[in-house]
Amino acid sequence: MNRVTFLAACAGVLALTATASAQTKWNLPSAYPNDNPHVENLNAFAKDVAEATGGKLQITVHGGASLFKGPEIKRAVATGQAQAGEILISILENESPIYGIDVVPFLATSFPEAKKLWLASKPLIEQKLAAQGIMVLFTVPWGPQGIYAKKEINTIDDMKGLKWRAYNVGTARIGELVGAQAVTVQAAELPQALATGVVNAFMSSGATGYDSKVWESLTHFYDTRAWIPRNVAFINKAAGFIDEPMLKRVHAGKDGSFTLRLYWWPVSQRGEEAAMI
Repeated sequence: MNRVTFLAACAGVLALTATASAQTKWNLPSAYPNDNPHVENLNAFAKDVAEATGGKLQITVHGGASLFKGPEIKRAVATGQAQAGEILISILENESPIYGIDVVPFLATSFPEAKKLWLASKPLIEQKLAAQGIMVLFTVPWGPQGIYAKKEINTIDDMKGLKWRAYNVGTARIGELVGAQAVTVQAAELPQALATGVVNAFMSSGATGYDSKVWESLTHFYDTRAWIPRNVAFINKAAGFIDEPMLKRVHAGKDGSFTLRLYWWPVSQRGEEAAMI
């Protein structure tokens, strides 16, 4: 190899190294299955971010609680173990009541009402998360919550003794009030809990019913539309890269104007409709 060829080869290696080092890779854990609407949303967001940054920021979404379990995700992001994450915000209600505002029964029972409730609570939620080094990216509602059970329920007395799935303060409190046996079970553990009889009643959306194949274990569903909970996606602020101008580029319309792409809302609703077919 002559000197010119050698120098050219070295330059090529250096160019490849520079390209590789310029790419930033993030992990984004979620507690829900890969075909769940929320994880589909996260993958869509990751794709948009990659396009908006020219491939400089690559976000890998880890569904099914494969990287961290639901209750572990916020701490993992706050401590830098993961750069981003998404959780059901009400699982943090033990930290502050504001995190559970969207699961107060019958406070907001439609998507427009749920959106108003989020906008009213957003400043305080963002403030509390910011104090832990976390920045909110976006929020996604679940479908309205109904009751799944292995028996017919006509009165509150019919709920006594049920093995009631609890996944936050609100659902645990409901179990206590109706005389059920509250059992803490996160989303990733629900299919097994149903199959083994650990749980025989719970409140959730049609999407969760689909994810857990609820028809194989339970027999009744009551469309109470008691509340519309939401997931919140966020990042560790110290991770950098994503800021308000960056988010505007991600959400930019094809004509370059800023149009907040609320595709997270309709996708969530489509998942709810599909789960109830």
